Amino acid sequence: MSIDMLEKQPVITSERFDLRPLRRSDMGLIDHYAGDRRVARMTTSIPHPLPPGASEAFVTRSTAPDRDTMVWALDGTRTGGPELMGLMTLKIMDEAQSELSYWIAPLFWNTGLASDAAKTLVAANPLGNETLFACSFQDNPASARVLVNCGFEYIGDAEAYSVARGAKVPTWTYVNRLT
Repeated sequence: MSIDMLEKQPVITSERFDLRPLRRSDMGLIDHYAGDRRVARMTTSIPHPLPPGASEAFVTRSTAPDRDTMVWALDGTRTGGPELMGLMTLKIMDEAQSELSYWIAPLFWNTGLASDAAKTLVAANPLGNETLFACSFQDNPASARVLVNCGFEYIGDAEAYSVARGAKVPTWTYVNRLT
């Protein structure tokens, strides 16, 4: 993946929201939502409690030209919604392969937003991936349903370390072959 492609991260539109690159003004809402224990516990990387400066460091890393990850904010302002409802991430793994991850603010759980966002990002395929991978903690079946709803297939069990939980957590692993 070239730095040029990462610097030109596209805005991806859907009926309900835009997936747009992060900006510094997102830090307050990231602090608010990622600081929620329910959100942090369902991710591998968000600590709980969220330390001061964590969101600023995350936005700085996520917008750096030498990053290996693209992060999109789910922005509903075009349709009268809030500026940030969650995040979608593609982490570059290898040529033509990335890992999809996301979190949605609790206010928007059970609204179909996560499925819509994942489907939108997969359909846009902004990195030209041939294969996407994703994992879901086994105690988060709603996240697994999101992945299945947008074309991912279960390929096995594994485990991943959750910073918020301070422990390894059993996961389900999924693949979506786009070609």
